[in-house]
Amino acid sequence: MKVILDTNLWISFLIGHQTQLLRRMLTDVRFDVYVCNRLVEEIRDVACRDKIRKYISPTDVEDLLSVIHAFCQYVQIETEASPSAIRDPKDLYLLSLAETIGADYIVSGDADLTDLGQHRQTRIVKLADFKAIMLYT
Repeated sequence: MKVILDTNLWISFLIGHQTQLLRRMLTDVRFDVYVCNRLVEEIRDVACRDKIRKYISPTDVEDLLSVIHAFCQYVQIETEASPSAIRDPKDLYLLSLAETIGADYIVSGDADLTDLGQHRQTRIVKLADFKAIMLYT
């Protein structure tokens, strides 16, 4: 199974110190987590914002990026999703990434994405729904 975690989840893992859940997700043999350069850039950008920096240190961000590098599959986006598919054009790259890899899930806390529910073959779900699907307690 192919899964994409949206930037808001990566940042939430950092702020909430949910390393146990993150570790469980990244080492679950039932799926692979995919990222692209744009997603990693967005994680760095969001982590540098003033309202986020007060909760995490630069070391936390670098540690997260090291984890992403070690456990995630990097891919180049090869397919551009239709801009009409989403309300917020800045999230279009996630749909493009999903199309490129044939993702099963995008997991996000962003209503612009989750309200879609599905994009082509990719289900778009909130973290709580994904945890239920994967039978995480």
